[in-house]
Amino acid sequence: MTVDAPRANLPPLSLHVPEPRFRPGDEADFSDLSIPPAGAARRPDTAEPADRFHELAYGLVRVLDDAGNAVGPWDPRLDAEAKRKMLRSMALTRAFDERMFRAQRQGKTSFYMKSTGEEAVSVSAALAMAGDDMCFPSYRQQGILITRGYPLVEMMNQIYSNRSDPLQGRQLPIMYSSKETGFFSISGNLATQYPQAVGWAMASAARGDTRIAATWCGEGSTAEGDFHSALTFATVYRAPVIFNVVNNQWAISSFSGFAGAEVTTFAARAIGYGIAGLRVDGNDALAVYAATQWAAERARTNQGPTLIEHFTYRAEGHSTSDDPSAYRSAGEPNAWPLGDPIRRLKDHLIGLGEWDEERHAAMDLELAETVKRAQKEAEKNGILGHGMHQPFETMFEGVFEEMPWHLKEQSDQMIAERKAAGI
Repeated sequence: MTVDAPRANLPPLSLHVPEPRFRPGDEADFSDLSIPPAGAARRPDTAEPADRFHELAYGLVRVLDDAGNAVGPWDPRLDAEAKRKMLRSMALTRAFDERMFRAQRQGKTSFYMKSTGEEAVSVSAALAMAGDDMCFPSYRQQGILITRGYPLVEMMNQIYSNRSDPLQGRQLPIMYSSKETGFFSISGNLATQYPQAVGWAMASAARGDTRIAATWCGEGSTAEGDFHSALTFATVYRAPVIFNVVNNQWAISSFSGFAGAEVTTFAARAIGYGIAGLRVDGNDALAVYAATQWAAERARTNQGPTLIEHFTYRAEGHSTSDDPSAYRSAGEPNAWPLGDPIRRLKDHLIGLGEWDEERHAAMDLELAETVKRAQKEAEKNGILGHGMHQPFETMFEGVFEEMPWHLKEQSDQMIAERKAAGI
């Protein structure tokens, strides 16, 4: 086969391999990042068709300006008490993370994942939804459970896989599950929660219920097939579901460019599916609340799903197994231009005259003591690594509604052999 003459003059093909902006040793500089002013994004009516506001998938919904004022049409106009509750839940989530991180370093558990810098993504969303709406989280949304009042001791029991672990030691630490709190079991497999959320939402609609679903994943998980299958089903059936994409710039050690961030926004993926897409300042607690409230109203009034990209930053490592200094600039967390969600909401409340530094310091101390007491209570039930805390026979339980005969036979045989051995 001969090569066409015109083509022979072309340069050879090449692949583009994304590269992060900064590597270890570099000085982080985000000055060229486009950050629209707070209050600039318009807020469409929740009944407006999704194809009328594509610009919202490329901009950035912001409420808090650089001076800490709440401005623009997305301001949810919460009263001071609601904002203090939001602040407290974020601060409690951070205090919980700090103590459990230290517990892992002390060898009391095998694994932990902090949500430092991303607390607004879970706390504000939980407050904007109804308490009985169903959440299908990823592994950095512990703030949902904390905001909904799930006991800290129970969370710690699960982290320690001790004798009071509600999941009987069957899940990795931090992979919680609470049906009563509307918190679906966390899966270590990326994006599996997306089609599960859509299926639950479709079932809710088929029953004529009024509850909606919400799900979360990282920006790297948008490259998974489950993500796209979920959006297809949600689009076709107008499932009452909120898709949250937490763009914290890093998928473990791979930066967001490997999932497509160099080309467009993650919110823009909604446009191809014909659903509503919002790109939101994920470190602005009021903006996250407003966007979630808006998306929830769309879902509850049969306007279909919404995809919200939370533009934020993972301030710490992916997990306790990760060393971010090996792949990113040490200065990135402090250079991130959207700041810290707790500090920004604190400053906003202080500007309103509804808070002050003394009360904030007292609250931090109180929450640290609350978490410390919960830890002591949980550790009475044992910690991971100090022997087996669950009876052997529990491995056969909780898998089938009715245990199959062959498992029942194996369970009985194991129990008999252990008794014979005096165990």
